[in-house]
Amino acid sequence: MPTVLITGCSSGFGLETAKLFLEKGWKVVATMRQPRADILPESDNLTVLPLDVTDRASIARALAQAGDIDVLVNNAGFGAAVPIELIDPDAAHQLFETNTLGTLAMLQAVLPRFRERRRGTIINVTSTVTLRPLPLVGVYRASKAAVNALSESLAVEMEPLGVRVHIVLPGRSPETNFGNNAMPHLRGLDNVDYKPMIEGMIAQFREEGGPVTHAVDVADAIWLAATDPSAPFKIAAGEDAVQWMAETG
Repeated sequence: MPTVLITGCSSGFGLETAKLFLEKGWKVVATMRQPRADILPESDNLTVLPLDVTDRASIARALAQAGDIDVLVNNAGFGAAVPIELIDPDAAHQLFETNTLGTLAMLQAVLPRFRERRRGTIINVTSTVTLRPLPLVGVYRASKAAVNALSESLAVEMEPLGVRVHIVLPGRSPETNFGNNAMPHLRGLDNVDYKPMIEGMIAQFREEGGPVTHAVDVADAIWLAATDPSAPFKIAAGEDAVQWMAETG
């Protein structure tokens, strides 16, 4: 029975992915900074562990408890919507520390196992905002675009060693905490130049209708990457994500 380890399972994409893999009969190691077993169905195949991707000691403890895994899903991350000029340096550092360096830390912890066995699958969840420039998400976009670039090189390095690498790119989703997590970092509503831009972005994010990405779309894309050796390296997740990828190539 294969085992998947998923980071960031407390809500949204990670939570839905953990549920899907459990339904499919996999062993699931669901990790989150503050573990909550009550949000997932009871199962002998489920292990819930604390894991902070910005803390290498936390990563080491979680992997020691997880045992052998076959698939790593790097899903943990957060967003911030703020003009590049105004973003707090600490917030920018935190974005890269979590989204980019946290992914790198997980890779460096897991890859020796996969490389030794000459098998394993890495799935990095990034974002369709990396596909074209958008206002107010420049630093978040950069942190995720860095993961895309990292994944591209990693795929080349790992191919002769039997390890598959994929990226999953979700679109705009009303089912995640992106908006709530981003709001504390918001700056510029008191700036005459940036206020209209920010208000327009908030309205667009909250508007109903039109294509969006549902958490189940992301879970399905991750399942495809995990189970189909012929799956493409880059997988769009969600109707809007598929449209964006088609438009940008």
